[in-house]
Amino acid sequence: MPEDNSTTPRPDVRSPWVIDTRTLGRRPGSSREVRRDVPVETELGVPGVISVPKGENVELDLLLESVVEGVLVTGSAFAPTAGQCSRCLDPLSDEVELDLTELFAYPDSSTEETTEEDEVSRLVDDLVDLEPIVRDALVLALPQVPLCSDDCAGLCSVCGVKWADLEPNHGHETIDPRWAALVERFDESPAGGPEEKA
Repeated sequence: MPEDNSTTPRPDVRSPWVIDTRTLGRRPGSSREVRRDVPVETELGVPGVISVPKGENVELDLLLESVVEGVLVTGSAFAPTAGQCSRCLDPLSDEVELDLTELFAYPDSSTEETTEEDEVSRLVDDLVDLEPIVRDALVLALPQVPLCSDDCAGLCSVCGVKWADLEPNHGHETIDPRWAALVERFDESPAGGPEEKA
């Protein structure tokens, strides 16, 4: 028995991420479609920024094909996302969809014997565990800078209010510190000063 089977744990057959491939019978060319919704038990992504929230479902639409070296899994995964806009900090919800292609090598295949354990996925007792590849692909597909819209102007750097909620001519007067004392003095002068009496 190949050494890798002793180090790779057997997937839990009760997990919705695990698929039994025995029906393919190791006959190259045989295939099977798999469609299922898998609940997310641990939030995927960067909490508070963008993630697939716990409790949501990942929709899988896959084709499992028996090939000479193992089982080739192709298809797509879809999941809702939630987070906040990186410019204006408004909450946002979106979705992420990605394509999957992964070979799960048979224990006695040349692929399994000639590659390192972390370089290729492996079948263990004819079981395919999709969770690691789907989880990693979903996290990598999430936007690094989530935006509520491509033209989001963000927040005013002085008052912190959203530019979308401000008047078009919104601005903050900045005074040269060298003139600040003089401006304060003029602001403090009472109405109807000497210049008005003349």
